[in-house]
Amino acid sequence: MPCKHTPAFLCLLWGVALPALAHAQTMQGSNAAQPAAGQGPVQATAQAAPLKQSVETDPDLPTMRVGNLFTPPNGQPRSYWDGLVGHVSIEGGISGNPWTHTGRNFGQYYMDRANTATLNQIMGSLSHPITPIGGGYGVGFVIEAMYGSDARYDPTIGMGDGSLTGQYQWAPTQIHLDAHLPWIFKHGIDVQIGQMYGLMGTEGTPALARQMYSFSYAADYIMPFEMVGIVATMHLSKHMDWILGIDAGSSVTFGEAGNNSRPKGYFGFAWNNLLDGRLNIHAVGHFGPGGNNGPTRISALGWSSAGIGPKANHLMQYNPDVMVTYHASKTVSVTLDATYLHDDATRDDAYGISTYLAWDINPSLTLNARGEIFRDNNGAVISQYTGSMAYVNALRNQPYSYYNAPPTTYGDLTLGATYRPEAINRHLGKGTFTLRPEIRLDKSLNGTRPFNHAGTVDAPTITNGDENMLTFNCDAVLSF
Repeated sequence: MPCKHTPAFLCLLWGVALPALAHAQTMQGSNAAQPAAGQGPVQATAQAAPLKQSVETDPDLPTMRVGNLFTPPNGQPRSYWDGLVGHVSIEGGISGNPWTHTGRNFGQYYMDRANTATLNQIMGSLSHPITPIGGGYGVGFVIEAMYGSDARYDPTIGMGDGSLTGQYQWAPTQIHLDAHLPWIFKHGIDVQIGQMYGLMGTEGTPALARQMYSFSYAADYIMPFEMVGIVATMHLSKHMDWILGIDAGSSVTFGEAGNNSRPKGYFGFAWNNLLDGRLNIHAVGHFGPGGNNGPTRISALGWSSAGIGPKANHLMQYNPDVMVTYHASKTVSVTLDATYLHDDATRDDAYGISTYLAWDINPSLTLNARGEIFRDNNGAVISQYTGSMAYVNALRNQPYSYYNAPPTTYGDLTLGATYRPEAINRHLGKGTFTLRPEIRLDKSLNGTRPFNHAGTVDAPTITNGDENMLTFNCDAVLSF
């Protein structure tokens, strides 16, 4: 039964929607291991010189800036649309695993295909940072979509899912309106409404919204990925925010494109820029019924769907997450992310803790490390979806193929680097080329053998695999 992150706490958005939870997931260069709030988009933010203000400057709103799409003549009056920002990124990669017997990496969504060069994503966005419109109010928006193999695991049901069914699919990832409202609190309220990334975790879906090519178990399996709803960030003080949201559920919308008839939502707090900007703490959870209230459907091959009937409307899912980021120096940062999931429908508990280290050696090179321990208490969470439509079908209550493991405690140790070669980038103008090699060791810490083998429809739980999985991974990202 899918329980997708969304996105991992990645995205209360920098300069676009929730500026107080800025820096969310862009874990590269000097921004490594920054706090996030949602499965993490890299939000488009204009970098040009600020405009001459046509309205009174407001300390709670970002300065108006010219976007990167237009170059208005000096001295001309600026319109709202001069602030439009566009970004495109292209990511391709490969995961080397010479020991697999299945051609797959167990316990991975986006990096599931072993020994196969993959176009992970072509992602494009058009956005406008929140811009003052007078009276303390500000308005902005984000539109973003993705094509590639990653779109198999980042759909929103009811929004184009199933229009492509092969390894390479497309998915809208963000369509939301953002506003700053000078209400109630001294620093006001920021509101997003529409389709957004989830608000938890450190690893985002956009390539450069995470520290490494591969994802942690928690980021892949128990962080909400996408949401359709409304989120309010109430600025209680200069350093403290209160976060409330209501949504249709993880990666679904409403009606027949939903999973059940009950609303879900976010609740949490964020403490930003403590200790002179060195410390950020985010504690946010997603709560509500998570099962599908449709009937159980069986395919001709014997695979079943995720539907459990009307009882899904009342079976709760609890998914809190706490993330702490500390900047030990200007070049070294450490992030600790602890998350937990309890699902009444599957009667499963899954929980884990991940630690990230980022060290900026120089402007072109960052060394990264991640260590994770993750427990799937009854084997119902960590599953490998085996068809290109299996995950989408699981979300929309169609039969889907998969295999899983017995109750397992997983360990993940990943060492990598983020390299931005100056010899290439100085010729790319506004573009940046990024190369991220890594070596990753996954291990069962309780003696199960889930790796490098596959199950069947009659015996989907793997008991005859390997205790370890060693992969050599690398992606390349070209971004503009």
